[in-house]
Amino acid sequence: MKTFKIIILLLAGILVYTSAFSQIKTIELKKEGSNKIVVKVRFNNGSVVDPKGLEGITNLTASLMMEGGTADYTKSQINDMIYPMAAYYYSSTDKEVTTFTFAFPKDYMDEFYPVLKGLLLTPTFSEPDFNRVKSNTLNYLTQVIRASSDEEFSKKALEEMLFAGTPYQHMVAGTENGIESITLDDVKAHYKNYFTNNNVSIGISGDYPESFLSTLINDLKELSDKKVVLPELPDPKMPDGINVRIIEKEEALGSAIFTGYPININRSDDEFAALMIANSWMGEHRKSYSRLYQKIRETRSMNYGDYTYIEWYEQGGGNQLPLSGVPRNNNYFAIWIRPVQIGIQLKEQYPELGHIDIGHAHFAIRMALREIDLLKENGMDPDEFEKTKQFLRSYIKLYIQTPEKELGFLMDSQFYGRQNYIAELDALLENTTLEQVNAAIRKYMQTENMDIVIVTDDSEAKPLAKSLSKNTVSPMSYSNQVKDGLDAEVLAEDKNVEAYPLNIKNVEIISSDAPFVK
Repeated sequence: MKTFKIIILLLAGILVYTSAFSQIKTIELKKEGSNKIVVKVRFNNGSVVDPKGLEGITNLTASLMMEGGTADYTKSQINDMIYPMAAYYYSSTDKEVTTFTFAFPKDYMDEFYPVLKGLLLTPTFSEPDFNRVKSNTLNYLTQVIRASSDEEFSKKALEEMLFAGTPYQHMVAGTENGIESITLDDVKAHYKNYFTNNNVSIGISGDYPESFLSTLINDLKELSDKKVVLPELPDPKMPDGINVRIIEKEEALGSAIFTGYPININRSDDEFAALMIANSWMGEHRKSYSRLYQKIRETRSMNYGDYTYIEWYEQGGGNQLPLSGVPRNNNYFAIWIRPVQIGIQLKEQYPELGHIDIGHAHFAIRMALREIDLLKENGMDPDEFEKTKQFLRSYIKLYIQTPEKELGFLMDSQFYGRQNYIAELDALLENTTLEQVNAAIRKYMQTENMDIVIVTDDSEAKPLAKSLSKNTVSPMSYSNQVKDGLDAEVLAEDKNVEAYPLNIKNVEIISSDAPFVK
């Protein structure tokens, strides 16, 4: 008789358990009385398994699976079937995992299941669907990412720079050359090679019968049984000094800045909680209480926000809370300085600034890095430490407001070797001391070696590059009206910031057409 390993957790009256009663790892999140069932089917592949020359094929394959038909139904028939059910499904590909999410009412469980099964096991991979999805992906790479958001552009370009030479380098969506090279036969082969029954796991939430889960497990065994060999993930190289890449773009509305350097820590490490407290105080995503927000936006009205990160934050421009489905082994510390004004804008708005050469980018970078150095030198204030810790203990519970989100974070927990990351993190935060936080700051935060990407207007690129490469003094440029309303203390601090030394080793200017090509 086989023995089965079952781990049971009780969280807020909900039974959560992980079982190994089959080859396929399973996480169950029981929600008695719920009429909504959520199923997440995750594959350990992600963009890191994209073959050289076919960058983007994992995301393209997953998208085609969800945006096409099945052996039994066309895409149009599926849409007609599920509309009355108020059901939905989608795919999400990241660097190391691909997740398919299906949500449907329990009352339609039997009617919806053939759709779920067909999309995963018998996708049609038709030529018209392939051409449509491929064309949309190319349009994203050549147009959307470069035109719709300079902030997202700078973020993805930073990863290309920071992870050069590793499987993390290219965007999940791929590269222009990679997508152009992919054929439908490539997609079919990739599906068989990497969407297999030996690298899949299941998460399920709701008030479902055990027979439903058993059927799903047995059906997923029909996936290809080809053994998946995942690539080795070398640690990214620490930059030598500060290296700046300026992306010159016509009619950019400001200077969008993203900086980063690798850190050897992730959610699997207990020390992550200590670093999380320091990061939250310095630059919690979309929070006005944080240090950088107060210094750069609130006091000096330079932009819309300034934040720091100790792990990848998916779609930060649109999401107030972090998403699940993006677990990564390789992390980096990052600073996001939302677009600041360029010189030509300031000159047009304020005649008294007609003499300036550049806008606020150089000053903003100096201020952000100086604040990191001050935190490392002085550590956190005990009172601010306690406030930040208590805030985080409450805030992280908002990550899992819905069963779908809770299930996603439970599956991410499995990736990091944890059972329930949110519950475990709460306990870690509760027990973290100020000394541990300050030790984590000294260990992981630094400003000597990092990559910086700036997407800016072509009128700003060359003078900004000159200012950065020469470490030229970069005074803050205020209009007279703003300057007259500032305290002497702020103006005195500006004098310290404008000449703050930066360890800049290299500055280059590239065209906005250069990233994401190969």
